[in-house]
Amino acid sequence: MRKAVLLLTLLIGMSYLPIVAQKTDPIKYPFSKKTDAFDSLFSLRIEDPYRWLENDTAAEVAQWVEAQNKVSFGYLDKIPFRNSLKKRLQELNNYEKISAPFREGRFIYYYKNSGLQNQSVLYRKDSAGGKEEVYIDPNLLSKDGTTKLAGLHFSKDGSRVAIQLSIGGADWNDLVVMDAETRQLLEDTIRNLKFSNVAWRGNEGYYYSKYTMPGGSRMSALTNDHRLYYHQLGRPVSEDQLIFGDEKQPRRYVRGSLTEDERYLIVSAANTTTGNEIYIRDLTNDKSGFITIVNHLRNENRIIDSKGDTLYMQTNQDAPNNKLIAFRLSAPESASWSTIIPESKQVFDVAAAGGYLFADYMQDVKTAVRQFDYSGQLVREIKLPGIGTAGGFSGKLEDKELYYSFTSFTTPTGIYKLNISNGISQVYYKAKLPFEPSEYVTRQVFYKSKDGSSIPMYIVHKKGIKQDGSNPLWLYSYGGFGINLTASFNASRIAWLEKGGIYAQPNIRGGAEYGEEWHLAGTKMKKQNVFDDFIAAAEYLIEKKYTSPKYLAIAGASNGGLLVGACMIQRPDLFKVAFPAVGVMDMMRYHKFTAGAGWAYDYGTAEDSREMCQYLLGYSPLHALKKGIQYPATMVTTADHDDRVVPAHSFKFAARLQECQAGKNPTLIRIDVRSGHGASNLSKAMDLVADQYAFAWYNMGIWPKLLGNKN
Repeated sequence: MRKAVLLLTLLIGMSYLPIVAQKTDPIKYPFSKKTDAFDSLFSLRIEDPYRWLENDTAAEVAQWVEAQNKVSFGYLDKIPFRNSLKKRLQELNNYEKISAPFREGRFIYYYKNSGLQNQSVLYRKDSAGGKEEVYIDPNLLSKDGTTKLAGLHFSKDGSRVAIQLSIGGADWNDLVVMDAETRQLLEDTIRNLKFSNVAWRGNEGYYYSKYTMPGGSRMSALTNDHRLYYHQLGRPVSEDQLIFGDEKQPRRYVRGSLTEDERYLIVSAANTTTGNEIYIRDLTNDKSGFITIVNHLRNENRIIDSKGDTLYMQTNQDAPNNKLIAFRLSAPESASWSTIIPESKQVFDVAAAGGYLFADYMQDVKTAVRQFDYSGQLVREIKLPGIGTAGGFSGKLEDKELYYSFTSFTTPTGIYKLNISNGISQVYYKAKLPFEPSEYVTRQVFYKSKDGSSIPMYIVHKKGIKQDGSNPLWLYSYGGFGINLTASFNASRIAWLEKGGIYAQPNIRGGAEYGEEWHLAGTKMKKQNVFDDFIAAAEYLIEKKYTSPKYLAIAGASNGGLLVGACMIQRPDLFKVAFPAVGVMDMMRYHKFTAGAGWAYDYGTAEDSREMCQYLLGYSPLHALKKGIQYPATMVTTADHDDRVVPAHSFKFAARLQECQAGKNPTLIRIDVRSGHGASNLSKAMDLVADQYAFAWYNMGIWPKLLGNKN
């Protein structure tokens, strides 16, 4: 009896309790038929036996999805602590969240979530004082809370508002227009918009972008021809004026915007996610056509502001870390550009507010903000609340103050009010959470990748952990499209950390944390650098005894799903659990669906050359799988409304992985409904995290203490 009491005492003192081994039957996966489909490229025969899963309207695909979900959720339902984990996630997320306020006309608008509302509610109050009122509550737009506000665009005087609505998490959305004060709908809905901005001209009409509708399934068909239109309120949509775009020279991404004074119409046109053309029309001259500012796709360009006939543009032309230049519309050629803010060692982005320019610099993946005047003279360094990520340094010309956000891994997003004239910040909103941030520590380390490159990585954990290799570790990254991974707060992540788990986030190549050169080092024939960086992060964490292979989970979404898929195949010995989410898994055919061809700048395509085809084939997760290898316990995740990275990627990968998997590690696919390229509401997001954490701990053979002994 004394031994039993002693053993129980020791177990209670541990961060995790071992799960008692139970005899379970092998998982019986649904049947996935194989066909003789294949592609022939450069004398290469590329088998594609699961191509039938690409047909998202087929009954047999729907039956396969239902059968896979039955197996996956049946497995998850048997994890003894899953429901207790869901309750804890609800507790952690149940706190008030408020956005930065913004002024439109005579009203101040802001978003607020009381805690567990599926969608944040838009509120307003009179700027001269007055009672807060609910302006739009998206939770009332659908029974399950999966309809959300995808865009909100006010006319300059604040009298009109265009609202984009996404249903079930889809990128496709509908546009409605209201009288901003009375909330009366003004006309019929414009449907089937995607990747569209809305730019008002006065309060009687607006510019928007629309694809020529693809044939076949709206979910997966190619969207290659994006065009800019002008809509006059009160007129039929069929009479909308085509402003930019035609079938002779289609562009995949077209965006229209106006300078704040509404003098200039700016058109950005691109074929891929990197590099864009810039065209400008002077709207004060009825006879003016578009003037070309940038006529190639080699660089990233963005108009920031205008003053009279001078325009200010951020560009990385001859400046991989960006610079701000100015030019007159009468002399738009690059030889006439003058540099306002020069390139620096740190990559930066510029915004305008209150008659000043604010440059947001990234210094080793930490935010630093500097305020400049329009001559490029430094006014001051903005003192931030701490080391972390700040954003939102933009506003209107007449603003005397602006509101920005600040967050870190253990600091929930707070809102600060900045006095533009003196640079002093004040707390506007600070969240109150059911956990103690001081109990956690964040450190940044630098490790060497395979080729010797130095890679930064954040490591977050509870104070007092032992580096003995026994800690469950969640390794997450992205590595693509020039997208930066910065320090940010996620309440659900605390559930992992508070039980002694570790979170690690390496800033691998393919992002732009160190500018365009860092991005390019992870593209096309250099994509393997991205995988090497991630694998090296895992090896560093194991070497330093933060964890060990039997306690290491890897996760990533979209391009990060590709990352996880490639790395779990290249180094199956290194990871215990893998979570490829909404991933690009078929590198032979990714460009044949939706706007996938726009990703070719990063990936290249199989049709480019035999060399490129073989390179893609070498790491493509769908094709690199081999029979007879024990891969990590894997839960692939996707959703039925993902019209960006179509679910077929995940369907085909899961079917192939179930075919190839050796050993007893489970291979599941979890397919959410009425969600898209990310959870469509808060409850779905929490359910997904609960299932991932439960699956990880269960397959690591541990039971987080304090979660209770019953469902």
